[in-house]
Order: sequence, then C-alpha cells, then structure tokens
Amino acid sequence: MSLTVSLAILGGLVLAGVVAHGAWSARRALPRQGAMMPPPREPELPREPSFDATLPVPFGDTVTPEIKPAPRRASPRLDPLIDVVATLTVESPVSGELALTHLPPTRRAGSKPFLIEGLNADSGEWELPRAGQRYGEFQAGVQLANRLGALNEIEYSEFVQKVQGFADTIGAMADLPDMLDAVSRARELDGFASQHDAQLAAVLRARGVAWSVGYLQQSAARHGFVPGAMPGRMVLPSADESAPPVLTLAFDAQAALSDDPAHAVVREAVLGLDVPQTAAEAEPFAAWQAMGRALAADLDALLVDDAGQPLPLQAFATIGQELSQLYTALAARDLAAGTPAARRLFS
Repeated sequence: MSLTVSLAILGGLVLAGVVAHGAWSARRALPRQGAMMPPPREPELPREPSFDATLPVPFGDTVTPEIKPAPRRASPRLDPLIDVVATLTVESPVSGELALTHLPPTRRAGSKPFLIEGLNADSGEWELPRAGQRYGEFQAGVQLANRLGALNEIEYSEFVQKVQGFADTIGAMADLPDMLDAVSRARELDGFASQHDAQLAAVLRARGVAWSVGYLQQSAARHGFVPGAMPGRMVLPSADESAPPVLTLAFDAQAALSDDPAHAVVREAVLGLDVPQTAAEAEPFAAWQAMGRALAADLDALLVDDAGQPLPLQAFATIGQELSQLYTALAARDLAAGTPAARRLFS
C-alpha cells in the first residue's frame, strides 16, 4: 500500500471520529427526555389563594414513610372556632326547594367563605339545604380569617346583607352577632394563625443537563405524583380522598403548556409542604424531606433554598423541633393540623 493511500485512510478515520464526537456532544446538550405519562388528575379541592411564605428546610437521612390515612372529612360545616355564626329562626319548617331558590348567588363575603346550613326537621342534623327536605332552623356563617387576613368591617357588612336578604325571602328572623365583637375575634384569630403557619419549600435544581417536562413528570410519577389542576403543578395525593395533597411539585407553567413537552426545558422545580393541611400523625414532614432526597437522586439535582444556597443537614433537627412545637400549639387551640377547621383557616 502506497504512502498516499495510507494517509487518505488515516484522514478518513480521524474525520469520522470528529463527526461522532460532535454528535455525542450535541446529544448531551439536549434536555433529558421521558416517555409521556398517562393523565390521572389531581383530586383538587376548592381552596383559597395562598401567600408565598416559605420555610426552606434541610434534608436528613430518613426512609420514605408510608402516608398514613387521615380521618375522612365530613361535609362542610360551620365551626364557631373559625366562623362568626348568625341564627335564623322560622315559625314553621321551610322546604329545601324554597331555601335553595333564595340562597345568595355566591358563597363569599369579600375574601371570606360564606355558608348557610339548615337543621333537617327529620334527621335533626345540620346540612347544606337539599331538595325534598324540610328545615326547622337555619344558621349562616362567614369565616373569621384565612391567609388573606382577618374579616373586616366591609366584609362583615356584606355578610349581614346576604343573611338578611335570605331571611326576608324565607320569612325568618335573623339574630346577628355584633360587628365590633366579630371583627375583634377575627383579628385575634388572624394573629394566632400568622404566628403558627408554615409552608415548607425546597428547590430541586439541575446539576448539569436540563430536564424536559416529560422527563420531570415521569420521574415524579414514579414516586406517586399525579398532574395537578394547574399547569406546572404535580401533587402527591393524600390517602384520604377528601383531603388536600400531602406534597406539591411546581415548575414553570409556560413550559408545561408547551405544544411539545418533550423539548420544553426546565432547570428547577419546587417541592412544597403546606404544614397545617396534613395531620402530624401522617408524618408529612418526614415524607417531604425523604421525597426531596429521592427526587434529587433521580433527577441529578441539587437541593437548595430559594436563595440558591445548599440546605445544611445540621439544621434538620432544629426545624423538626420547631414543627413539633407548632403542631402542639395548633392542637392546644383545637386547630390540629389536618382537621377541617385548620384546613379552612390556613387556606
């Protein structure tokens, strides 16, 4: 073989190597891909908008616990702990059809949930008015506080107007609490809630290659997450079908709405736990930190706070103690985490 032919063969081999290396580099630069997952949906409950207060927490070496079932939540009921309640007395039982016809068109007074219940003349139970039933008394209530703040004078006045309008149309006599007393109670409850609220968040940030939306969803689905009601949100459902999700995983909503999720790129996601929404017995804090570790390993991600700083392990015990004190304080106020009253107050 001549020198010219040998050089030509050697040059061809070098060129082929360069092309192969370029193709491998280009492939590494693409976002990680995942198969499209089936679309189970989040059993989302009606919730009040929440504020953005978060408490980044480090992760310890714990095993992912089983999410324990919480007691099933009853139908919506007014609670004197968190509602201001007016009674409506009628001379004779009122049909459910009449009550339904004259219920206020909205269930809100300003930013606060508003509800009317009837005392079933046959069963003796308070319930939302239903057709085919008779009611010997009614009660109306508006929530004293939520994460949007305390009930104020304007919202209470709107509540009074709604109650009085309903009472007039069904021939009832309304006994309304004093406005100044109601607003004072609202401010006190709001002060307590503000001091005993906690929403934990940790950021999963890609170490190197970004993730496609499909890859992120597929990884989260392996750990029990399902798509949420909002774009860019996945949830870990509670064992109690009527309860809010135990954990949330949020990422860029615009990427989630992309026409081609396989190529829409995200570099971080936020793993969240809304502490008052789940009973302490279900061990949501342990589940949250263990899930963070598991997702970080699967996604090759760093766990950082909202300022981009790594979460130090030594702080884990301190945060756990603080949460234990918070659970105790809520229970002492008859607002234990995961109860219907706590879920409503911290919403």
